[in-house]
Amino acid sequence: MASFIVYIIYSESLDVYYKGYTNNLEIRLEQHLSGKSQFTSQTNDWRLVFTRGFELKSEALKYEKMLKRQNHQYLKWLIDGDLNELNIQ
Repeated sequence: MASFIVYIIYSESLDVYYKGYTNNLEIRLEQHLSGKSQFTSQTNDWRLVFTRGFELKSEALKYEKMLKRQNHQYLKWLIDGDLNELNIQ
């Protein structure tokens, strides 16, 4: 099992993707949904749309940094494409 998770959550009302990494996805998602994260406290309709696991923190940080440089279209492709390990429809 992966020690670190890079994730993307999406807000339909803001039409925004938030990218992050964590070593405890359940707790981190609760922080986002309860307003304990400054950026995501703007709304409470965030939903998890993508995850990818990594063994090393350095790998997770590198991937998160790459995702943060991507545009909206790339993120939609990633989420809807074969690279989505969650397979959420």
